[in-house]
Amino acid sequence: MIEVIAFDADDTLWHSESLYVMTQEGFKEVLAPYELNGDIDAKLYETEMGNLKTFGYGAKGFTLSMIETAIELTDGRIQGRDIQKIINAVREMISRDIKLLDGVAETIPLLARDYTLMMITKGDLLDQESKIARSGLDEYFQIIEVVSTKNKDVYQKLLDRNGIDIARFLMVGNSVPSDILPVLALGAPGVHIPYQYTWSHEHVELDQDPQGLYRLQNIGQLPELLNQIN
Repeated sequence: MIEVIAFDADDTLWHSESLYVMTQEGFKEVLAPYELNGDIDAKLYETEMGNLKTFGYGAKGFTLSMIETAIELTDGRIQGRDIQKIINAVREMISRDIKLLDGVAETIPLLARDYTLMMITKGDLLDQESKIARSGLDEYFQIIEVVSTKNKDVYQKLLDRNGIDIARFLMVGNSVPSDILPVLALGAPGVHIPYQYTWSHEHVELDQDPQGLYRLQNIGQLPELLNQIN
């Protein structure tokens, strides 16, 4: 019997990656007047991957990676006013109203009646705490964890710290490598609900779905799936 349901936050409960995509398009517009020595998207992704261990996930690391990319692609010719445009664009991105995904506002309160709800999200602590508070969903979650990364060991520590039995745990998220595969490795089921955009770092191709992986198109389908599992 599933008793504890954990949810990823960004792009599982509310829109996030679409804002990054929009901001990245604005970043390319800032660099458009310059003669560049490489591809913007490819260089930014390479820079982000190189900076993950230093800056982690989230808006701050994204900002620093864009600035570093701009400096390198322009051979240091990027103007201060254009760097300010990059910073302003991210400031606007993280201050936007939180927009819940379809079905979330109805499904989360419904599930909170019968299950212990947990939120496990990765990224910058201040940014994630702000989004959680502005989402209006925090009252439905008994446990909220903000982590720097997600892997098997991190999930195990969270389960141990909160006294959660893996046999009664289920994880819901939009990222197969971050939200699903580590939980399956621990012996718990995972529910994948895809988002319209997937960051390249969170993309994985599976030859076939492993046991314990369920796929839904909308969070509104989750209550029925839980009834079937239980």
